[in-house]
Amino acid sequence: MMLLLIALAHVPYFLYVAPVGAVGLHPVDGGLADRIAQAVTLIVVDARVYTMFGFLFAYGIGQMYARQVRSGAEPADARRLLRRRHLWMIVFGAVHGILLWQGDIIGAYGVIGLVLMPLFFRRSDKTLVVWIVVLLAVGAAVAALNAVSYGLGLVPEAMASDLQRLSIAEPNYLLAALARIPAWFAVVFGSFVGLALPTAFLAGNLASRRRILDEPSRHLPLLRRLAFWGILLGWGTGVVLALQHTGVVEIAPDGTLVNVHLFAGTFAGIGYAALFGLIAHRLSVRSAITIAPVRWIGALGRRSMSGYLFQSLAWGPVLAAWGLGLGAHLSSWSVALYAVLVWAITVALAAVMESRGIRGPAETLLRRLMYGARKRT
Repeated sequence: MMLLLIALAHVPYFLYVAPVGAVGLHPVDGGLADRIAQAVTLIVVDARVYTMFGFLFAYGIGQMYARQVRSGAEPADARRLLRRRHLWMIVFGAVHGILLWQGDIIGAYGVIGLVLMPLFFRRSDKTLVVWIVVLLAVGAAVAALNAVSYGLGLVPEAMASDLQRLSIAEPNYLLAALARIPAWFAVVFGSFVGLALPTAFLAGNLASRRRILDEPSRHLPLLRRLAFWGILLGWGTGVVLALQHTGVVEIAPDGTLVNVHLFAGTFAGIGYAALFGLIAHRLSVRSAITIAPVRWIGALGRRSMSGYLFQSLAWGPVLAAWGLGLGAHLSSWSVALYAVLVWAITVALAAVMESRGIRGPAETLLRRLMYGARKRT
């Protein structure tokens, strides 16, 4: 399900001929179905999915480190292995970003892991909590300052989203690839600016130490609180932004609440991770994990990087101007439907691979590069 949210977050970029406002990349016009699709995406998806994956990425780092140490590896060797993994993720992300999709998140997570792991991996839980609170406080201050600046007319109306769509609207593939290079760097290093991903990373690291997703039955009250309050706060700002974007309410200028929305996405992303933990616990208790659709989605989760990269093959070559250019003929609702279809295809492919005992190609390659000549376990 998480890759479905990623798909819905990405496809609005490819409506490259539609005029967009200050609220993300969503067209400023459209019929009722388009408005519903835009509102749902603003409330549920935008600025929520990246922080959720950042939280889960850090959680996975903690799991991997613990497995290495339990298997007899020295802590220094385990950290070196993780550092190699993050470096290769940056390489994967750069290739992906330049060839297909400048909004790549693999490289961004690799950079965050490479920078933050040495700084915080061996810190105490108390230190992590202090830094999470500090980052949240700074993020709130930045969001408030941005909102005030917009309200006073101190922020120019230039749309960064239009700049992000330059490579998509470019009909020449080589020129589009050149345009993706600075855009990819902006995404990777811009991930630190809003502080949402670093905050989610530290929270995921802390959660991994306490194994709240590995042993959800021991942390049900905490998971319920995180899911309820995190999603409530995130969806609350999303509802206001959706009402503004669809013209139900007027908040001038248009970009006033954007950074507040991005800040609240930190809480929603962590809330989503907690919700998925609760769902996994309920499925295991009811033995529903053996139900075919659940198994198929789980198979895709074990091949998430391959599924994510497959999505980019379905976006650029099909939707961008340098490909078939179908993005010029779709609208918000139809491109969202296309995203759901692509996700369903990846679920089907993952299910087939699972039945045949085939790992995801991206995961296999990263594992080989990560372990090198070491014996694979």
